[in-house]
Amino acid sequence: MAVIGIVVAGIYTLVPHDENADPVQEQDYRVELLTARRAAPYPVAAPVGLGEGWRATSVTFDGADGHAWHLGFLDPDRQYVAVEQSTARPDEKYVREVTRQARRTERTEQVDGETWQYWEGPKYDALVLASDEVTTVVMGTAATGRLVEMAEALVAERGPSPSPASPSPASPSPAAG
Repeated sequence: MAVIGIVVAGIYTLVPHDENADPVQEQDYRVELLTARRAAPYPVAAPVGLGEGWRATSVTFDGADGHAWHLGFLDPDRQYVAVEQSTARPDEKYVREVTRQARRTERTEQVDGETWQYWEGPKYDALVLASDEVTTVVMGTAATGRLVEMAEALVAERGPSPSPASPSPASPSPAAG
């Protein structure tokens, strides 16, 4: 047992490691965004033009589970901010789930002419915009101003539809008449 301890200690000292290195892995989410925009039955939102210091850290799209889109960031203050979208119903249950039990308040925030509902929670606070088509949640540990900044930067778009199959050369063409 002592020999194993010595070997492990030796390996630890020989393997280079930087304790000052930033452990956050930045994510390039362009491919997932294009995929989600093509597959989702709603316009998928992602930020455009965020200021310096915002870093994407996680991205997922689950077409089977309410067409759920997730895009996580660290803001310039190293606080967590995420964009969540889904067709899951009821939307109140979905919001409580993704925000880890936040509750709707009477407070609202105006973002680009739309009224976002403010939710407050023990872990995450959130801004929520619900429509018949999709529920969009901007949530996180960041200050409300940062959540608003993210909501203001969101651009929701649909991806290009797959083109219809071209008739094969062996297909008969419609008769001219």
